[in-house]
Amino acid sequence: MLARLSIRDIVLIERLDIEFSRGLAVLTGETGAGKSILLDAFALALGGRGDAGLVRHGVEQGQVTAVFDVPKGHPASAILSDNGLDDTGEMILRRVQLADGRTRAFINDQAISVQTLKAVGSALVEIHGQHDERALVDASTHRRLLDAFAGLEKDVAALEALWNSRRAALTALDDHRAGMERAAREADYLRHASDELKKLKPKDGEETALAERRTGMMQGEKIAADLREAQDAVSGHHSPVSSLSAAVRRLERRAGHSPDLVEPAVKAIDAAINALEEADQHLTAALIAADFDPAELERIEERLFALRAAARKYSTPVDGLAALAAKYAADVALIDAGADQLKKLEAAAAEADKRYGAAAAKLSAIRTKSAEKLNKAVNAELAPLKLERAKFMAQIDSDPKAPGPQGFDRVEFWVQTNPGTKPGPMMKVASGGELSRFLLALKVVLSDKGSAPTLVFDEIDTGVGGAVADAIGARLARLAGKVQVMAVTHAPQVAARADQHLLISKDALDKGKRVATRVNALAPDHRREEIARMLAGAEITAEARAAADRLLRAATA
Repeated sequence: MLARLSIRDIVLIERLDIEFSRGLAVLTGETGAGKSILLDAFALALGGRGDAGLVRHGVEQGQVTAVFDVPKGHPASAILSDNGLDDTGEMILRRVQLADGRTRAFINDQAISVQTLKAVGSALVEIHGQHDERALVDASTHRRLLDAFAGLEKDVAALEALWNSRRAALTALDDHRAGMERAAREADYLRHASDELKKLKPKDGEETALAERRTGMMQGEKIAADLREAQDAVSGHHSPVSSLSAAVRRLERRAGHSPDLVEPAVKAIDAAINALEEADQHLTAALIAADFDPAELERIEERLFALRAAARKYSTPVDGLAALAAKYAADVALIDAGADQLKKLEAAAAEADKRYGAAAAKLSAIRTKSAEKLNKAVNAELAPLKLERAKFMAQIDSDPKAPGPQGFDRVEFWVQTNPGTKPGPMMKVASGGELSRFLLALKVVLSDKGSAPTLVFDEIDTGVGGAVADAIGARLARLAGKVQVMAVTHAPQVAARADQHLLISKDALDKGKRVATRVNALAPDHRREEIARMLAGAEITAEARAAADRLLRAATA
């Protein structure tokens, strides 16, 4: 519900703060006092169209803030969540109107788009007037309102789930058919390509791994050549080991004659031979570590050539060959097994369509019966509103060939204003005064079902007499038992039933040089005086005060 409305520098309003409570709040005042300004400012805070003309003369900007107490789980909370906004239970909608025509929008002091503000505002408040097109007169909402009246929200949600399943089954069927058609057109090419890639067996990342291995082996090949050359020098045909060994044997035979001369040389040559043998061992180990295999290098190069040739042939990167092979294999499998799969998908789609159709037909039948109940309930409210010759009807057009997530019913509220006249859409057939009373009857019947928590009625009692005005007031009071209701009225019969009475007036400031709109909550005595003014006009008589007392007593009886 609306808890507080604050307005700054909007047209004739300089500074205004209004606290609201539950129940029925009426706004009264003389013509031109500023009631329409107040509603325009409120609409601005709800995301209505901005206008530079709303800014009070002489200032750079105006501002309107509306504070709402919102219960948990309200649709407005979901809108905040979808837009990444904080939800504390209290929603503060603020709109800044600049004198250059630009506007800025905020919710809970977070900057948002006007579209988001409008979506939240529409979920929190409905404004109804004689020529208002934002609420029940929007035919696109009529199906939802009928479903809310009948308590069909869960049934509609279940039907939407069946619709989604049906759509998914049909999409799978269409995709399969398209794939079969594509595969059939390219069957010979697909089989050849699939067989070729199947033999090639490409793997993801294979090119990179082979290239790295090839580079490593080519580096190893260069090192291995040097190692072999060194090994040949140490232990090959040109090795000095055999010559040194022969020399040692000859010297050892002479060692007995001249040991002092021979033994040092023998030891030195032995050490050289041992060093060469150790070098040979190290060189052998190094060759093994280099792991160079010319045959393997050749195999790697052949594999890389084959992969890259296939990539050029099929116009895809080497790393894409594995995925392409899987796709071609799947397409070939689709050709081979597509008929069986097609039958399964057709059966699944038919079953999903059957389940949806049965549920949609059942929901349509319930809607038809519920529409009759809604018609009866609304028509029962028309006679006291001086529409006793009029007739309301929820028109349902059902077309199973045009299904949708909520079924195949199109619902629109129609009226017949007089017997013998042609019924038609409520917005087109009803006049301004009739439309406002039809809307009131609808809202009373629908009560809090499918309704915003705050309803605003703008002068819906215009042009009606005392009995009808009293009936309007009674229905507004009944409606206010379920939702918060605000009514701008000129009817004392409506004002007498209010839980909160706000008087809008225009005060002269600066010795009459300018005026400003004021809003005051009326105490009981002042309230009687205002209702007497509404009854009598400019001069309030004792008879008018007495009549005001009678209206107030009757309203509380």
